[in-house]
Amino acid sequence: MLMCRRWLVCSLRGQYRSLSFSASRRSVMPAWVIDKYGKNEVLRFTKNAALPIIHYPNEVIVKVHAAALNPIDISMRGGYGAATMAMKRDPLNINQSGSEFPLILGRDVSGEIMECGLDVNYFKEGDQVWAAIPPWKQGSLAEFVVLSANEVSHKPKSLRHVEAASIPYVAATAWSAIVNTGGLNKDNGSKKRVLILGGSGGVGTLAIQMVKAWGAHVTVTCSQNAERLVRDLGADDVVDYTAGPVEKQLQTLQKFDLILDNIGGEIEKWALDLLKPWNGAKYITLVTPFLHNTDQLGLADGMMQSGVTIGCKVLKHLRKGVHYRWGFFAPSGPTLDEISEMVDAGKVRPVVEEIFSFAQVPQAFQKAEQGHARGKTVVSITEDQKE
Repeated sequence: MLMCRRWLVCSLRGQYRSLSFSASRRSVMPAWVIDKYGKNEVLRFTKNAALPIIHYPNEVIVKVHAAALNPIDISMRGGYGAATMAMKRDPLNINQSGSEFPLILGRDVSGEIMECGLDVNYFKEGDQVWAAIPPWKQGSLAEFVVLSANEVSHKPKSLRHVEAASIPYVAATAWSAIVNTGGLNKDNGSKKRVLILGGSGGVGTLAIQMVKAWGAHVTVTCSQNAERLVRDLGADDVVDYTAGPVEKQLQTLQKFDLILDNIGGEIEKWALDLLKPWNGAKYITLVTPFLHNTDQLGLADGMMQSGVTIGCKVLKHLRKGVHYRWGFFAPSGPTLDEISEMVDAGKVRPVVEEIFSFAQVPQAFQKAEQGHARGKTVVSITEDQKE
């Protein structure tokens, strides 16, 4: 329905777009960048970052009001996924190694459309929007960011920018894993039993609300001090992993239709035994070796190794009547359209742990790097006078 709405709006709007912003603007902007991979000391503030420009007619420039940090930002700061990201940015391998620098991190953005490419008809200048930025693109810890229009969505009207910025990346990840890979959605989710391993972080808190809104029965693992949070978000059963072996606690419960694993590691050895056999049940892990393999082995060998790994695991578990899958982040404006409606309907709310100013980006990274998050770490870039 929302995809049809996008098409209809695009059909009705004219083709002309003012390019006054790019014609009159300065050429630099403030941003936090890294010039090499490493720990927090590689973060550098500059007032002279190159201001993004529209290269393709389906792109938009967004003035960033708020951004948020995710574990992927911590990993990318250290070089995680660099080989794969380099391939995405430069598929013909024309540029020299290190051409991604200075690199701007930040995968979540909430802000305002400043300019639209000539083929962009679903948005106009001044629209309040949000987006999850693909990791191969320059990020949101800057005054402006350029995105494809199909990655952008209108921000929920009920949220301020600092609240909205906490949602896009985890929403796109949860949707991709649960809906696209897991096959669960609002039409078939009623009474399905869902287990979320590691439910108090960004993806977990969003996933709880999403599947609960669809009528699922939700079981969550977390520590005792996060139990109140996940129950407030809709969790039906909560298993405290600090109270004893979580495997034994979960084995006392009914089996599940879908498991979303945010933790990985040794959990794979026993988690699939918790699924309903021969019933289409799926285990989806967001902790995969894909980027590690490409970093260590190169793109071709890394992809081959990943293919062998997942192929063996799929066949191994298929013999037991359950499905093993890898889940990945997938940028999608239409997905965020769906989430935006759920937010404005009161079915999904932001979970923000702490808000930092633009000057405090290094401290925000330190906070996010501590782990055991109870929601998202947000950075306020531009104070919105309307808020």
